[in-house]
Amino acid sequence: MSKNNQPARLMSLDAMRGFTIMAMIIVNTPGSWDHVYPPLLHASWNGATPTDYIFPFFLFIVGVSIALAYQPRLDARANKSALAEKILIRSLKIYALGIFLWLWPDFDLAHIRWVGVLHRIAFVFLACALLYLYTDWRTWMRAGVGILAAYWVVMVYIPVPGIGKPDLSVAGMNLANYLDSRMLPGMLWQKTWDPEGFLSTFPAIVTGMTGMMAGRIILKNEDKYHRITWLFLAGFGLFVAGGVWDWFFPVNKHIWTSSYVCHTSGLAFMTLAALHLLVDVLEMIRWTAPGRIFGSNAITAYTLAGMLTVVFYTGHGGKPGLNEMWMNSLTAAGLPARLASLTYALLYVGIVFLPVYQLYRKKIFIRL
Repeated sequence: MSKNNQPARLMSLDAMRGFTIMAMIIVNTPGSWDHVYPPLLHASWNGATPTDYIFPFFLFIVGVSIALAYQPRLDARANKSALAEKILIRSLKIYALGIFLWLWPDFDLAHIRWVGVLHRIAFVFLACALLYLYTDWRTWMRAGVGILAAYWVVMVYIPVPGIGKPDLSVAGMNLANYLDSRMLPGMLWQKTWDPEGFLSTFPAIVTGMTGMMAGRIILKNEDKYHRITWLFLAGFGLFVAGGVWDWFFPVNKHIWTSSYVCHTSGLAFMTLAALHLLVDVLEMIRWTAPGRIFGSNAITAYTLAGMLTVVFYTGHGGKPGLNEMWMNSLTAAGLPARLASLTYALLYVGIVFLPVYQLYRKKIFIRL
């Protein structure tokens, strides 16, 4: 945790991080999972909805933050071994927090899930931060292209034991899902495979690496309009590449396909360019306040959202949870069920906002 004497922050990045966390909370906490607008659900398999952009946006932001945080230290000739040790410790803390949230509140060790959202953030942060310390942008480019190309070949052309030729039109008929069922211990989100599984973590790391490239663009271009131009051009190029690749390797969040990396990173680049223009250049700042507040303590907000479900979702003594009472009350008053479900999610964001705002107001920024 740090208080006061904070380094200058890129307000557009804080806003983007915060709005991403807000969107993550909204899609994770509807009033009822039986009544959710389709854009607030993940695509059932191939394709992408707005919900499928949230996680890769956050990993992209992780990459940008790595560049902005570690480049000044490298310029000051900080000890790389000491930085690497801190990176490893922080990754372990994020991973441990992911385990904690999965176990909360029952701590049933017999049904532990060893992978998940925070777990993947930990892996991506570790890999990308170490790459940033010890390699240059050309290495990131070669590694990123190599990983995405290799993943395409592995997923599309290598036969799956017991299945044969991969079939990417349905779940379970690909090598990533097969390895999950054979290699991952504990519970899997989809029973026999996991969307945060082993093999799909490699292209997810590339998502973080694209954020590092965006961070490099910001650091290497003193002129803000040059930054915006290069961010937009890079994003547009990736977006087009993702669209073309989709013809051969479908956009799919569940197995984090190479086309999905390009598609979502392209959108993230262009979103950051737009926010950088509006917030940092044109100084249209006031509307970003909720994003900046959430973004300054993003992991804290995500953790609170996970923990508070015990109060706001779980009924006690046979009584319905608060979400059920909310849904019953609003639908009885004539509000459409999906709209009632969305209003509960928005209310929940407001509840999480209260403690996060207090931290922001007191200039307390919690760092793992």
